[in-house]
Amino acid sequence: MPSDPTSPLGSNAAELTPQMGVAAARPIPPERPTVEANPTGRRLAVLSITALGVVYGDIGTSPLYALRECFKPEYGISATPANVYGVLSLIVWSLTLVVSVKYIVYVMRADNHGEGGILAMLALIIGKTTVHKQRRAVLVALGLVGAALLYGDGVITPAITVLGAMEGLDVVSAGFRHLVVPMTLVALVGLFLFQRLGTAKVGATFGPIMVVWFLAIAALGTNEVLRAPGILLAINPVYAIRFFIERGDAAFVLLGAVVLAVTGAEALYADMGHFGKKPIRLAWFWLVFPCLLLNYFGQGALVLRDPAAAANPFYLLAPRVMLYPLIALATVAAVIASQALISGAFSLTQQCVQLGYSPRVTIVHTSARVAGQIYIPEVNSALMVSCLLVVIGFGSSTALGAAYGIAVTGTMAITTVLFVVVAASRWHWPRWRALSLAAAFLAVDLAFLGANALKVGHGGWVPLAIAIGLFTMMTTWKRGREILRERLTDISIPLDTFLTSLSHSAIPRVPGTAVFMTSDAGGVPVVLLHHLKHNKVLHEKVILLSVQTTGIPEVKNTDRLTLHRLEHGFLRVVVRYGFMESPDVKEVMELLRRQGVRSRPLDTSYYLGREQLIPKHKAWKRSGLSMNIWRKRLFAVMAKNSRSAAEFFQLPPNRVIELGTQIEF
Repeated sequence: MPSDPTSPLGSNAAELTPQMGVAAARPIPPERPTVEANPTGRRLAVLSITALGVVYGDIGTSPLYALRECFKPEYGISATPANVYGVLSLIVWSLTLVVSVKYIVYVMRADNHGEGGILAMLALIIGKTTVHKQRRAVLVALGLVGAALLYGDGVITPAITVLGAMEGLDVVSAGFRHLVVPMTLVALVGLFLFQRLGTAKVGATFGPIMVVWFLAIAALGTNEVLRAPGILLAINPVYAIRFFIERGDAAFVLLGAVVLAVTGAEALYADMGHFGKKPIRLAWFWLVFPCLLLNYFGQGALVLRDPAAAANPFYLLAPRVMLYPLIALATVAAVIASQALISGAFSLTQQCVQLGYSPRVTIVHTSARVAGQIYIPEVNSALMVSCLLVVIGFGSSTALGAAYGIAVTGTMAITTVLFVVVAASRWHWPRWRALSLAAAFLAVDLAFLGANALKVGHGGWVPLAIAIGLFTMMTTWKRGREILRERLTDISIPLDTFLTSLSHSAIPRVPGTAVFMTSDAGGVPVVLLHHLKHNKVLHEKVILLSVQTTGIPEVKNTDRLTLHRLEHGFLRVVVRYGFMESPDVKEVMELLRRQGVRSRPLDTSYYLGREQLIPKHKAWKRSGLSMNIWRKRLFAVMAKNSRSAAEFFQLPPNRVIELGTQIEF
């Protein structure tokens, strides 16, 4: 059941069947362009290069700190030849199994009409009626936890990548060490202030810069590999197995650092809808993967030659004269990596709003042509403050490494579970095949998660705290919406009964059109009843408008609207938007005009309800719904601070009338 857009409820996910089409008499707002499934030639090259600047920024900057962290004193792994080969083998096979096999080959198959990401996958499961109700609730909870952990990733990624880049100053001179944190803070503030301008104008430059970055790190690594080509033997998994046998518990704990090499793998799936599968796969196998391997092998060869270089092998690969340009390039690459996670947080928030797990927020479209490029001030400010606090609190990328891994590995494990459910329920894989794949992937994911769980007391609690807080708010908002919808239904009356009563009433009808926004297709909007109670008139034409969110990313313009003409000048209109779209009532009115519903903008009034929620001093328990007192108060606070429906639905500000009411729950 959809939610009431006139209240603090926002919108709700509901799998709908496209019904009546819309005839296009004149140009209507353009649909978001769909990335072709099988691009070729120049188009494929352009998409692949562009994907480098968004998809691979995070994983592409991991060489700044991943191998260095493996040889930190707390792990007790010295830079001996056996250990170097073992650690390198672990990194190589982590990249191969997690990124190449799991995400590139398998997870990217689970697209929701071309879109990826953990909420897109969750929408696939929600829309599948064969999934048992209780099992679905567990999977939804897992999906929300994964989404909440992604926010934690969005906080830590900008901090650790920019810190890791700035720490090159310490290699130049120990006297610059005190500048690392201040310069990181300045770079992060600039990055977040830049967000309001959008990425439309500079997005095309990200890809070429990342091409330069990957070629540069490959060249640095190749130089050392040529000095000691024997390091390439680390590609043999026997070295990783032998390392685990010989080092035992220390090798398991070390996985908490090895996982830093695969951070950013989730971006491959989350950003799939922007570029398509083929360009992402092409960029990985032909550029990103080989360049990363060459750099890691180069760092390993350097550490073999000079064990002291394990303190910062990435920057020590470069000749001293190239350090400043490399630091500058690394900083730009780190900013690009951060941009991908920040943009991802914006998209994730938009999906949460549309799927009914977040209050309405301010969504600013920064591109006239690409709908996916958005800016959310509230999220941007929260991320900026959180990143700055994290940098100040931890002070180094080494300290942040403990916090980073648990967010990434938790999301990876949840993605595996959801993927296997999709494969079994929607693709009808045999149970043995689905379970075999789940066992293989989870063995890796849970090993990484277990190693990082040991770091909870050393910073791993940060993303967990963020995830717990956000999960609590998302579930509170969803449950509060359901309870409030039930309360609104209690005080409403059936539409058929209301229309019948109009036949025997003498309510005056005045010229013009009134649009009442509602969700209950069978009931009369509460705001309409309040309007009659106070004003005692009705317009000649009354439109009952319901805005619903579907379980697909985007709805075609031809399937956008359904119109039912009722008695006494009433019209029931249902408008559908995808969970990656933003509602626009002006567009709806234009579509209605193409259906023959004529209304002059200056003679059209929009009626919205503004509920003041009053939590009772006892828990809510009714109709299978329950909510504790503290969660009711939290919901009331969230509702009070939600963006107004008039702004969210882009209503003409001088044609909106809000009628308030108090609701106890």
